[in-house]
Amino acid sequence: MNKTVNQKAWFFVLPVLILVAFNALIPLMTVVNYSVQETFGNNAFFWSGLTWFQEILTSDRFHASLGRQLFFTFTILAIEVPLGVMIALAMPRKGIWVSVCLVLMAMPLLIPWNVVGAMWNIFGLPEIGLLGKTLNTLGFDYNYTRQPGDAWFTLILMDVWHWTSLVVLLAYAGLVSIPDDYYQAAKIDGASSWAVFRYIQLPKMKRVLTIAILLRFMDSFNIYTEPSVLTGGGPGNSTTLLSIDLVKIALGQFDLGPAAAMSLIYFLVILLTSWVFYAVMTRDEED
Repeated sequence: MNKTVNQKAWFFVLPVLILVAFNALIPLMTVVNYSVQETFGNNAFFWSGLTWFQEILTSDRFHASLGRQLFFTFTILAIEVPLGVMIALAMPRKGIWVSVCLVLMAMPLLIPWNVVGAMWNIFGLPEIGLLGKTLNTLGFDYNYTRQPGDAWFTLILMDVWHWTSLVVLLAYAGLVSIPDDYYQAAKIDGASSWAVFRYIQLPKMKRVLTIAILLRFMDSFNIYTEPSVLTGGGPGNSTTLLSIDLVKIALGQFDLGPAAAMSLIYFLVILLTSWVFYAVMTRDEED
């Protein structure tokens, strides 16, 4: 017996889809317009074709910024995903401490991004900051405002503190959704803790971990406020990520053409890499 599918529900979301499409397409078309034209002021534009794209793609400055961005993104993913899973595994499943742990995990996510950068800016100061003062007291020559290695350490530590909670909450949601029957069967079979994690918990968390990795990848690739407030891209250009470099070109140098071309390349890099991530991580499910 064939079931009749009612598609009338789409009419309820159609206004939202139109509004979102309108708000997304207008800025995108403006950026595309700037990326293929040159302006000399007085609102006079001249066709330049793909000149700006060629300039950006062959620029050592863009390659350096992209390299720093990739290093930052894959470093925080390598830290936050395993750390988040371990914390989720250690959290209680029942009792009053569940609510306490969930609230504590959610607190860093509630802090505005600019406040996070300002907090860690003060926290890491070598003279008065708790982190900087403690490290220097212990004998480390720490100064994130002058030493690139210290700046990277502080930047990565700040992001891990701020966003690991997201991975924890998603992983915990995947863990609590596993029926007790699986654990009882594993206990009867005498399975070790590692076997339970490998064959029960990790497969059941695959979907939420896919979401966590995609979200953290896209967020980390778009990050701007926190590193801008913390280091401003310094010392020198050592922590100048793609987003910071793009703002410097667009607003600092007011080179609208190169900035527009770079933003489109930036967008395509995020889109294509996210698609590759998703395709690889869901390949087994499709098979």
